[in-house]
Amino acid sequence: MGLFDWIFGQFIDVIEWTDNSQDTMVYRFNRQGNEIKYGAKLTVRESQVAVFVNEGEIADILGPGIYELETNNIPILTNLQHWDHGFNSPFKAEIYFLNTKRFIDLKWGTKNPIMVRDPEFSMVRLRAFGTYEIRITDAKKFLTEIVGTDGHFTTDEIESQLTNLITSNFATIMGADDTPVLDLAANYEKLSLYITKHIAPSFQEYGLELTKMLVENISLPEEVEKAIDTRSSREITGDLDKHIKYQSGQALGNAEGSASDMVGMGAGMAMGQQMANSMHSGTSTPPPLPNKIAQYYMAIDAKAVGPFSLETVEKKLLSGEINDQTLIWTQGMNGWGKASDILSTTFVQTPPPLNT
Repeated sequence: MGLFDWIFGQFIDVIEWTDNSQDTMVYRFNRQGNEIKYGAKLTVRESQVAVFVNEGEIADILGPGIYELETNNIPILTNLQHWDHGFNSPFKAEIYFLNTKRFIDLKWGTKNPIMVRDPEFSMVRLRAFGTYEIRITDAKKFLTEIVGTDGHFTTDEIESQLTNLITSNFATIMGADDTPVLDLAANYEKLSLYITKHIAPSFQEYGLELTKMLVENISLPEEVEKAIDTRSSREITGDLDKHIKYQSGQALGNAEGSASDMVGMGAGMAMGQQMANSMHSGTSTPPPLPNKIAQYYMAIDAKAVGPFSLETVEKKLLSGEINDQTLIWTQGMNGWGKASDILSTTFVQTPPPLNT
């Protein structure tokens, strides 16, 4: 250091820090050789604290105000008192400005889905994200535990660690909570307050205060969301018959008139109508299977005559060719039987003979 540099460095100095970066948490004041001269003026603004580090140890922490740096009120020795060391004082001092304002709009979010139990969906995987706010409350702890000798410390350097703290505690809290997934959206505010209360102690270990934490969204996997959408759509449609007719009408209006389109549309309408009828009438009953026409044999003059259809047998009864004692046989019978026994229904419907 030249003589003129040393003389210039001994004029009354003003030490202050202003910042418009919005993300700087700690700033170390730059001074040639870290030398703070006797009588320098220190300005500490609102939302700031100044930390003096002398010979590697924190000497003092000053809040908002204007201070005149003298050895009789702070433990700082300047090079004016140690000129015998070749104008290079062995007592070096550093001043760190800590920004105590709120740092807002910091982002957090789950890196991987969180598996939780749900009263309605049994087990689901949740993702969540939001924002949070912090501020420095313990300057000494924050400087010694987090910042170290970093001369320009920003929120980017600690945001990742704080996000890990939030997501880890968030998973624990959601695992113990029994609020149904479909009711979470109505409880974001309460959930935010609850999470803030339980996560804040972890921030105090770093000399920070978690002033606010907001849950902006809690989402389900895409497959589950699609299933919920399908279920909602089905419930919204109401009358299935009217809904199918409406869709058919929409398809008819949007058709371009090609033969293939019309055939496909007709098949779709028929299928839709069938589905609607099935929904209204219950399980459809298939038509009865066609019965095989029964064939009858008659014993006439000790001979088996036939086969005849039931209609023919009935005509012979009416004409008197056979009577109730005539033996008749048809497939499935073990032997011959009387016509009155086998065709009992026919005899009931046949009027008795007229007496002339």
